[in-house]
Amino acid sequence: MDYISVLVKLTAGFVGLWAMARLLGKKEISALTPFDFISAVILGDLVGNTIYEPDKSVLLLLFALAVWTVLSIIFEKITQRVRKLRKPLEGEPEILIRDGKLDLAKLRKNNLDFEQLRMMLRAKDTFSMNEVAYAIYETNGSLSILKKPQFEPATREELDIKPQHTRLPRSLVEAGEVQRAALASLGHDETWLRRKLQEEGYPNLDSVAYAEINEEGELTVIPSTSQHAKPGEY
Repeated sequence: MDYISVLVKLTAGFVGLWAMARLLGKKEISALTPFDFISAVILGDLVGNTIYEPDKSVLLLLFALAVWTVLSIIFEKITQRVRKLRKPLEGEPEILIRDGKLDLAKLRKNNLDFEQLRMMLRAKDTFSMNEVAYAIYETNGSLSILKKPQFEPATREELDIKPQHTRLPRSLVEAGEVQRAALASLGHDETWLRRKLQEEGYPNLDSVAYAEINEEGELTVIPSTSQHAKPGEY
């Protein structure tokens, strides 16, 4: 009976947490606020204790999840609609670097040191503080930066290159299987794809692990390691 009870509670907890996640919306781990983190810890402890304590029923678990979901939704609505409460409840972003100058007081206030700041800058592909015009420490613990103009990458407009229609790369082959829907949306068929693959040195689909086409019409092919190398490779 203990196994059946744990099974039922685990199933109920899984369904309840899934429904709660759907109701509260999508949010990446890196975008969690301090409240979101605390909420996740409490929920884990709540579900774990309820599942493994025989005197706690499934209804009690579902009731606890429902109450926490309602409280979380109310909290989100309040912080969204009452702007005056957003700052004391969720905090506010801190400008650590302003116009190229580092604010040491803000750095200490947020319990950051130079090594942590450099690590967050490296995560943004920035290896020198000299490149940064503004750095904002967000309420979720991430760092947003604006580089100085001389360190920003050049745009097509600046290089006087005619802009093209932007679209996401499309997957055409996955694990040797042709993605026919993607091909059709591009106005091509499997015959066209096989011809393009042959031009790249791949006579059959078995040797292709993945293939995609980018916005400029260039085909990128990744061979399968379980197959022989393409001609000319050893």
